[in-house]
Amino acid sequence: MQDVKDITIIGAGPTGLFGAFYAGMRGASCRLIDNLDQVGGQLTALYPEKYIFDVAGFPKILSKDLVKEMAQQALQWKAPVHLGQKVVGLRREEQDGKPLFVLVTDQEEFPSRTVIIAAGIGAFTPRKLPLKDVDQWYGKGLHDRVLNPQEFAGQRVLIVGGGDSAFDWAVNLHGIAKSILMIHRRDGFRAHHATVAQVQAFCAAGQMELRTFWELKAIAGGARIERVTIVNNKTKEEETIAMDRVIPQLGFLSSLGAIAEWGLELEKGDIKVASTMETNIPGIYAAGDVAVFPGKLKLIATGVSDACVAVNHAVHFIHPEAKVAPGHSSNMAIFGQTED
Repeated sequence: MQDVKDITIIGAGPTGLFGAFYAGMRGASCRLIDNLDQVGGQLTALYPEKYIFDVAGFPKILSKDLVKEMAQQALQWKAPVHLGQKVVGLRREEQDGKPLFVLVTDQEEFPSRTVIIAAGIGAFTPRKLPLKDVDQWYGKGLHDRVLNPQEFAGQRVLIVGGGDSAFDWAVNLHGIAKSILMIHRRDGFRAHHATVAQVQAFCAAGQMELRTFWELKAIAGGARIERVTIVNNKTKEEETIAMDRVIPQLGFLSSLGAIAEWGLELEKGDIKVASTMETNIPGIYAAGDVAVFPGKLKLIATGVSDACVAVNHAVHFIHPEAKVAPGHSSNMAIFGQTED
C-alpha cells in the first residue's frame, strides 16, 4: 500500500501530465499511473516523430519533444510516476469521515482522496497481423511502432496499412530506409489527403512503391526477417520479396478495462462529466479524450483545459475552504513571485 495522495491521475499523456503540474501548483500531492512503459500516451506510443501544429506557443513541434517539455513541467514537483501498471480495481473507503479511494493495479494499491481519469482512449494495444506465427517475429524485424527512425536506415521496409500512421511512416522513413513497399488491402485510404499525395509523388518518382489490394500472407527468415510473401486479394497472385523490416499499422484496440466497471456513467465508451469535470461519483473526475460533455472537442489544447478544471475542483472537494479559481501563476510564491 502506497501513501495517501490528494490526487491520483490515471494516464500520463498530455492531459495527465498537465494535471500533475496543476496539482503541484495548487499545493496538492499527486501521483501518475499509466499502463504504458513511458509517459506521453499516444504521442509517445504511436507517433513520436510526427509534428503537431495546434498546441499554443509552438508553431510546430514533434510529438516526442512536446512530451519532453510537458514532462519537465509536470514533474518539477517530484510527483511519483508509476509506469507499466494496469488498473484492475477500485475500493471506496473512508478516512476521518471523508471518502478515500484505493486504486488497485496489477502490482500495487494506491490510496487517494480524489481520482482524475485522464486515460485518453483507454489502455490501447496495436492490432496484430493476422498471422499464426506473428509473435515470434517481434524483436526480429517486426515493429508495431517506430520509436527511432534511424533504426531503419539502409533497411528494406514493408509497411502494412492505409491509415494516417501508415502514410506518416512512409513519408518519415523516406530517405532513411533503403526501400519502402507499402501495401493495403483495398484502394481506399483513411489518411490525410496531403500525405497520400506525398506518398503517391514518391511512388511516381520511383522512390517507394504502393500496392493496393495486396495483403501480407507470411513472414520468413532465421534469426531476423529475411523475406515476406504477399498476396493480391483479387487475383490471388502471390509474390515473395526480400525484406528486412515489417511495420504493421492496422490501428489499435482500446478499452477502459476495469474502469468501466466502477459505476461511472458512460456514453459510447467515454465518461460523462459535469462542467466541473466531476463524474457521477463524487471525488472522481475525468479529463481529456476520455471525458465527454456537450460541445466536447478531443484536442490536446482542450485536454489540458479539462485538466485545469478537474484539478481545481478536486482541490476544492478535498478542502472546501480553498478557492476553485487558482489565480495567476505570474503572482504565485510557489514560482518565486510576489503578488502585484
